[in-house]
Amino acid sequence: MTALRDDVTALPDADTLGGHTARQLLRLCETVGLGDDDATVYARTLLESLGTVAARPLDLPPPNRTFLSDDHTPVEFSLSFVPNAAPTLRVLLEPGCGTAGLARNGRTGLRFLRAMARRWDFSTDRLDELEDLFLPVAPHGPLALWCALELRPGGVPQVKVYLNPAASGPDRAADTVREALHRLGHRKAFADLPDAHRPLFFALDLGDWDEPRAKVYLAHHDLSAAEAGRLCRTDGGPPAARTEEFFRIAAGLEPGLGADEGQDERLTRRPVQSCHSFTETASGLPSGFTLYVPVRDYARHDGEALARATALLDRHGIDAAPLRQALSAVTARRLEDGVGLIAYLSVAHQGGHPPRVSVYVSSEAYRVRPPARLPLAEPVPVH
Repeated sequence: MTALRDDVTALPDADTLGGHTARQLLRLCETVGLGDDDATVYARTLLESLGTVAARPLDLPPPNRTFLSDDHTPVEFSLSFVPNAAPTLRVLLEPGCGTAGLARNGRTGLRFLRAMARRWDFSTDRLDELEDLFLPVAPHGPLALWCALELRPGGVPQVKVYLNPAASGPDRAADTVREALHRLGHRKAFADLPDAHRPLFFALDLGDWDEPRAKVYLAHHDLSAAEAGRLCRTDGGPPAARTEEFFRIAAGLEPGLGADEGQDERLTRRPVQSCHSFTETASGLPSGFTLYVPVRDYARHDGEALARATALLDRHGIDAAPLRQALSAVTARRLEDGVGLIAYLSVAHQGGHPPRVSVYVSSEAYRVRPPARLPLAEPVPVH
């Protein structure tokens, strides 16, 4: 197999959506130590997910106004860190991004997932059980189906699918989540979720996972550090003080990390997200908890966001050098010249595993958001 990083003629032009994002992925694979053959498989999979819009020039508007990123690039990267290990690279994709309408978007995404299942020999049975809930004939927004690939050595990724609880209408989102959990055997799980503004995503692990998870993502508007510390529902989860510390560092509420005199202790712009994951069905209790802070809406520029990510990695005994290398692999711009390259910071707690720090990195294929002045004169639009 010819490695794409050694044969750029096999890629779409660099000024196309596919050429731009595939080159970013190849450079990121090199940064985290994935071999050429693995990188080739994953870049080709990314191009397949984009379909015909892979060749779409970047001087044209995005193929649709995807909720996946602020500039509507249908690709997002993330790096996950634990101590004494190379970071794990993930890529989030919207396979239906080139279609018109959410219904076609979802059907296209489903075909892509099933093609991957045949290629990599995994089952979509759990997703098939929920198809009518999340992919109705006339779906509501803001998304239909996303697919995340966790890129592993060997060219076979771990696969996750993200679905929209509001597909049958925002007023039915909670009932949709409850019914989905019930069908998967988690009959007590919904009652153990914390209060939230709304369910945001429902996700499933597909394929080769030691303990496949069902995951519920919730949006929390106007959240404070103390309230964030009370969100976890896992048995033996992190102490509230640890979650509060993460919240304050990621939001820039600690001295030296971009705190502004006028910045509210509550995060009132884009909402914080929590995720509870469920693996066993007997107790109803979640086995994992993650908190996500949309750092891009609470920092002046990406230099501040990187300082906060570095502080979090340092708290967990993790070297930040691979993160800096990864950012250089995605863009050549100065971090101070924009905000949003680092989109989210998160810390995940899963039973039996060390805490995992993740940094979500935007492709910025279409636009670099200019640096902000805090406090902002106008609220950031929330999708």
